[in-house]
Amino acid sequence: MMKQITDGDLKAASPAQLKEYCNALREEIFRTVSVCGGHLSSNLGTVELTVALHRVFDLPHDKLIFDVGHQCYTHKLLSGRANTFHTLRKRGGLSGFPKRSESEYDCYDTGHAGTAISAALGFAKARDLKGETYNVIALVGDGSFNNGLVYEALNSIKILGSRVLIVLNDNGMSISPTVGGMHELLGEMKGKPPLDDVRLFERFGLSYRGVVNGNDLNELLPALEEAKNDLRHGSVLLHVSTKKGQGYSFCECAPVETHGVSPSQKQSEYNAALGEELCRLAELHPEIVAVTAAMTDNLGLRPFFEKYPARAFDVGICEEHASVLCASMAAAGMKPYYAIFSTFLERAFDEIIHDICAQELPVTLCIDRAGVSGADGETHQGVFDLSFLSFIPNLTVAIPKDIGEFRAMLRASADFRGPLAIRYPREGSEGAISDVKIGKFEVLHSTMSDITMLAAGERCLRIAEEVRGNALAEGLDVGLINARFLRPLDEELLLSLPQNTLITLEDNALIGGLGDAVARFYRARGIEKTVLNFGVGDRFLPHGEPKELMDDFGLGKADILAAMRKHYARG
Repeated sequence: MMKQITDGDLKAASPAQLKEYCNALREEIFRTVSVCGGHLSSNLGTVELTVALHRVFDLPHDKLIFDVGHQCYTHKLLSGRANTFHTLRKRGGLSGFPKRSESEYDCYDTGHAGTAISAALGFAKARDLKGETYNVIALVGDGSFNNGLVYEALNSIKILGSRVLIVLNDNGMSISPTVGGMHELLGEMKGKPPLDDVRLFERFGLSYRGVVNGNDLNELLPALEEAKNDLRHGSVLLHVSTKKGQGYSFCECAPVETHGVSPSQKQSEYNAALGEELCRLAELHPEIVAVTAAMTDNLGLRPFFEKYPARAFDVGICEEHASVLCASMAAAGMKPYYAIFSTFLERAFDEIIHDICAQELPVTLCIDRAGVSGADGETHQGVFDLSFLSFIPNLTVAIPKDIGEFRAMLRASADFRGPLAIRYPREGSEGAISDVKIGKFEVLHSTMSDITMLAAGERCLRIAEEVRGNALAEGLDVGLINARFLRPLDEELLLSLPQNTLITLEDNALIGGLGDAVARFYRARGIEKTVLNFGVGDRFLPHGEPKELMDDFGLGKADILAAMRKHYARG
């Protein structure tokens, strides 16, 4: 555990001491992430930048707002949390993202890209209206600068008439390498900035300064002091160049692989199956294309991008744009597969409804990290997708029980002519590849039992099997169904079930998910059944291990078994 370094220490330090502090911070981040997991290379690259911000500005009086926020580890170490940093991403410990409830130094919760400039303008305008005097700094990565929300915020700088400092941390990366026109423009500016490029930012009401070496305090500190002085007159953009993974050569050479680090041995992963199956299908179907929003490697698409580069598209952190791109390509006769994390799919909700589903276009959404995702906390839990997809007309929603069934669903999707969503967790078990019929459940254990469980997805089926084993040991007769489609439900099977009591399990919010759909199905037909729903309760889930969170927040095996005993006794 490292000694707490305060802002007072930084302000009094000599250049040599500052360098020592940076080395110590970098070592602590590496040591902790190696144990706890987390975002490694992005944090290694921003040590000097964060140290400089804490030295030059008066935090927490001044407000520092992170975009995304996964690069906030140095900030946490400098703001009174060094003695608890070893709890990073653990249940009850420090979050891996800024958290208002955790420290007064964290003035705004973040977790998705593109929000920092909007948030900074909001703080600045509130400051002005209240007659206060603090500075507001938005720390934004070049990957986030692709996001449309950034340009909505830039468009408001002159309108709102306030003053903010935007520190653009340009390392040429998001999770995957940054792509697009803005990336090329920023690359050009790393030499002598062309006058036209500078004027582009000035048109938004920003005084442009840069490019400064963000890993060299001798350059960075005076540049920040000048930017702070310029803030008295208007908004400023300070363009800083950093190296992702700075200080550890293997991280510098492999910034994608070391962006997020897991402390444990991985199981088989669904994303590998996605890459393999899409390559296989693309050989047979020349109309197949793959789309991602800055997540090529994390979603398993690298093999497809290498084998079919002309049919593979990374559009940067632009989830809405990616959705419309898929819709329009489908309207023109292509077969798009849009791979995305569940938490980021939330950002494209409008386009899923109006552009994909309202036009009944054959876009397949491959929704990774669905369900309880664990250590990244509230902003990254994938527990809302079943709810917000469940009511969209024309959309088919599939939930595979294992990687083998996922492969089967992908193969079936090639000839499917409507919108399709397949949601799955990160890790899973292999399984047999058998035929999957759209809208048909799978009976795993007899439906002639006294109580039947309907479980959606691999994690919930695993829980259901364990509960069933305990129930059988107590003499309770329990059936089990793999409810592998939310839309459409297997109406024929549901109507055939003789039991008065059914139990549904899903690693999704209870409101609007599988349990709601099953109960609504019976109510609409005037059929009296007791449908007991188990899933994530009505709250945002904190960070922690998925098994712990599922057990504590709605999917506890003891609670399910207790409900089963109670209703079994009633007959």
